[in-house]
Amino acid sequence: MKMDTRLEDLIGLEDTKLGFFKEVQIKMRELQESNLKLKEKRQQIQAILDGITDVMAVISLDYRIQSVNHVFYRVFPHPEPQDEFCYRVFRNQDSPCSPCPLSEALETNHVSRQMYIYHLKGENRQFEITASPLRDQRGIPEHMLLLKRDVTVEKEYQAKYYHAEKMATIGLLAAGVAHEINNPLTAICGFAEGLKRRLPRLEERLGDLQNDKKLARDLQEYVETIIAEGHRCRDIVQNLLTFSPRWNASLTAVDLNFIVVDVLKILEHHLKKKLPNAICLDLDPALPRPMGIAAELKQVVLNLVLNALEAIQNQGKITLRTRTRGDDWIVLSVKDTGYGIPEENLDKLFEPFFTTKPVGKGIGIGLSTCYNIIRQHKGEIQVESSAGQGATFRVKLPMP
Repeated sequence: MKMDTRLEDLIGLEDTKLGFFKEVQIKMRELQESNLKLKEKRQQIQAILDGITDVMAVISLDYRIQSVNHVFYRVFPHPEPQDEFCYRVFRNQDSPCSPCPLSEALETNHVSRQMYIYHLKGENRQFEITASPLRDQRGIPEHMLLLKRDVTVEKEYQAKYYHAEKMATIGLLAAGVAHEINNPLTAICGFAEGLKRRLPRLEERLGDLQNDKKLARDLQEYVETIIAEGHRCRDIVQNLLTFSPRWNASLTAVDLNFIVVDVLKILEHHLKKKLPNAICLDLDPALPRPMGIAAELKQVVLNLVLNALEAIQNQGKITLRTRTRGDDWIVLSVKDTGYGIPEENLDKLFEPFFTTKPVGKGIGIGLSTCYNIIRQHKGEIQVESSAGQGATFRVKLPMP
């Protein structure tokens, strides 16, 4: 049966095609708008991720790194961490860490937090590590999100705050104790000096017998010992008083180079006798004059040099250097080539009454006194050392 194609049929087909094309165009516009929104959302998410200053990594359940943010490349030296094991990239190990924050987060299905110290770019940096599971729609972990936050500066300021607070408390106690001790100590030293002045008259009344001469010598020795130990106690009391805040102290411009040279003059006899070539000076002739109390700063320099002399044990070198650091600090460094300071003692050095010396050789207030003096000068005192590698103490005073 033959059917003729009518004009109406052709027009209907064209209408159908046009309707179909219009529908396709509408769908394409909808897809383009949806893609544009998705692109904007991705850019927004990427901007948020780029704004995070912590190291961020997405890690698979078998400890392989899937992706990292741009902060990773500023902190860690690995150029291509993707598909590498996280313990190799972050800690240069051949097996998972112990304890591992990822394992803990997986086992508990909760956020895990740990602290870890990395040695990066020649210095130790402390990081707070947070691991949390990334779950699917059923709540089952399929990836892990790892955040590493550098808290080094925060911990340093926190330690300084706690130390300053502790020193302030000790200062109040030390001031009370020192003033209470000063009264009987003054009487002891005064009466001992009186006995010493009367000893010649006592010797005149004693006879020329051998026993009488021996008695006079013994009395002379006892009195001198009382006076010497009394003066030593007086110095200790004076050091204790430096823990308490000064009142009405007048600061003047001091010549730090002159203070260093003056301290070495005090030690000249000791140095000539034991270590004539131990001291190396590197003093900046154009050093600005910080505001301070010369007698107290001299005490700081003397303590640091005496500690360095003890550290080198009759051999080695001590370098005293003065410099400016930027526009903020005037720096005095005392560097020795001695036996160094064990890492476990570095945080305790400036604590009052902490000492590694044997009983009778020291009471542990030298460095704590230095710390307190420099703190009252609005400065800082720092130490760098490791066992067997010598030590460097840096005193930083603010620019005038």
